[in-house]
Amino acid sequence: MKEPHPAPGNAAPAPDPALLAHTDLQSGHARLRDWATEEDRHRRLTAWHADNLELLTSMDIAHVRADHFALPGLHAEHYLDRWEPAAQGLHALLSIRFENLDVQRPFVNVSGLSRPWTPADLPALRDAANRAYHPFRPATLRLTTALPVDALPGLTPEFRFLTAPLQDLARPDLTLPPELTLRPTTDDTHLQDARDAYAALDAQHPAHARQAHVIDAEQLADTVQAGLMYDVLVRGEWAGYVGAQPAEEIGLDVLQVQELLLTPHHRGHGYGPHLGTLFARTVLRDHPDHAHRHLFGTIHAHNHGAYPAALRAGRHDVGGYTLLPLR
Repeated sequence: MKEPHPAPGNAAPAPDPALLAHTDLQSGHARLRDWATEEDRHRRLTAWHADNLELLTSMDIAHVRADHFALPGLHAEHYLDRWEPAAQGLHALLSIRFENLDVQRPFVNVSGLSRPWTPADLPALRDAANRAYHPFRPATLRLTTALPVDALPGLTPEFRFLTAPLQDLARPDLTLPPELTLRPTTDDTHLQDARDAYAALDAQHPAHARQAHVIDAEQLADTVQAGLMYDVLVRGEWAGYVGAQPAEEIGLDVLQVQELLLTPHHRGHGYGPHLGTLFARTVLRDHPDHAHRHLFGTIHAHNHGAYPAALRAGRHDVGGYTLLPLR
């Protein structure tokens, strides 16, 4: 990649990734402290922020974004991230995003902060987002919070972080339905069945189309290659998928959910909450090198099927995204 070039609007020194990581630790959910040391989480978060800071100055990446979205009147510089002053003692690392890559749905994401935000900072953060990305006319500003979904009046909860250690999810004392089993996925034989299942859910619950998306062929192939994709079987009949990929999220070593699906025919029988337990037991048996990891996934707060099922399965809501209107 070419050497990054400075761009208009980013004359201020780039933030220290260790500072951004420190803010994440300060504002993170208290439960995370029970699962990893502060030193380990700070190290992982610092590395994550350091990688993302390239988006402040890399014109190569900016040109890729501009060419992909091809919005009239906008140039590559408009797509750079911004390190913007907001309230007293508060700078925000902002980026322009598009919901489901739809150019009609722009929003501004807060990717890092110099200190934890408070409700009193929201007007200043709104001004900073509009100032940085006014040519896009973004509809919302997305912030991360460790507070419960109903704790912030005037903001709209979005995707939540649902996680728990694999060792906890395995729950050896729990008896699972004997007809519910997993089998390693070897190919994409049932990918179209999964697409049809999502289409049926979207037709039944129109909001679902913006809350969850079926795994694509490349993701499926990668997860199969990792040995972490499984067919869900009910009495030997294909009933869905469950699979995850190794990653680092919120400062933890995780298996990030790539797909967790039951077909409509097999929904409503109480199987959903058991999939996490069954997956955890299977991974601990087949891949003991992942025993230290957490199962992690983002689930929309208004997904009234997947969200409560994940909680019943033993995962914990440790925060997530909330949306502030910009218009």
